[in-house]
Amino acid sequence: MAHDGQDMTLKQNPILTDLLSLTAAAIPPVQDILERAKGAVRAVVEDGDRVSGRLIEENQTAAHGLAWLATYVQSLEQMQGWAEGLKADGKFGEVEQLIHQIAFGEYLWQIYGGIPMSQGEILRLQDIGLTQDDMRALMAPAVMTLTQSGNTQSARLRLVELMQEQSANITVGASGLDDELEMIREQFRRFSIDRVEPDAHDWHLKDELIPLDVRCVSLLQGVA
Repeated sequence: MAHDGQDMTLKQNPILTDLLSLTAAAIPPVQDILERAKGAVRAVVEDGDRVSGRLIEENQTAAHGLAWLATYVQSLEQMQGWAEGLKADGKFGEVEQLIHQIAFGEYLWQIYGGIPMSQGEILRLQDIGLTQDDMRALMAPAVMTLTQSGNTQSARLRLVELMQEQSANITVGASGLDDELEMIREQFRRFSIDRVEPDAHDWHLKDELIPLDVRCVSLLQGVA
């Protein structure tokens, strides 16, 4: 049975104070890391003033890892834009704040400690060619706060609680999409429920591809 102190800890608000300012301040350090990574990879894959296919082949981990790192940095930038847009529209509620905070906490920790590129391959920044001095850029106060206190158990538990309360909703949290894109997404959702969901498990068990007629209708809806 939990002690009273533990109960009070779990009931405390898990959302960090001044969250958007924290996440905004965390972006320049990871952008700096990305620029350092680009320079390190460029140094081992360029032959003269051209990128060499042979050298990329010889340095696959670094080249592949750079792509993953760039994707993570871009994801954080887009998350920040999404959150700021919702804030401006008065839609940055508890669910959205938790999603934003947890995402930053998790992605920043992975950038610092290791990006899982597959089930058996973890990308460390040193694999790209970065040094300990390079990685000190991630010791910025905002990054340290988010990695330590962003993706916490209390934040995840609260988000799950809210998701269960809102299980009838189409999505978890506000998407930030405009009306036209929301309409397109809803169209694809209805199609998936009507034409894909009833047979998806059976296709999986039989190791079959989605039937061509279903794929064609889906594509046609996408360009309609």
